[in-house]
Amino acid sequence: MRRDAGFTLIEILIVLAIVAISLGVVIGRGPMRSRGLETRAAAGALAQSLRAARAQAIAGDHDVTVAIDPAKHVFAADGGPPHQVDPTIGIAVLAPALPGPGATRLIRFSADGSSTGGKVLLGFGMRQLGVSVEWLTGKVNVDDAH
Repeated sequence: MRRDAGFTLIEILIVLAIVAISLGVVIGRGPMRSRGLETRAAAGALAQSLRAARAQAIAGDHDVTVAIDPAKHVFAADGGPPHQVDPTIGIAVLAPALPGPGATRLIRFSADGSSTGGKVLLGFGMRQLGVSVEWLTGKVNVDDAH
């Protein structure tokens, strides 16, 4: 007795059930996230905001300030929209950034391109990135802050 080639209905249902369970596990876990990549993205966004503030100060011939609030995980330049940082990313603003209201710290750029200077650490544990602003030139750098 020869059996026809193919799959039975039960075999197909078992395969579909396995696929459904696998998808349920993957989807239920949520999107894959990398805290390291999120930290790097936050550092890049902060550096870009600081560079734009420096350019705005030079072009507009007036001081421009970037406010960084580590408690609320937010930063914003004068007149710009606030940028929210993921709350799982630690933020610390080091001197000589100027004190602002509450936990807010300010980095101010002058019309000549100079700044008050400062360094912002973003990250967690042993993996931190530093966004530093040179006071004399206003140059913004992102580097590992071991």
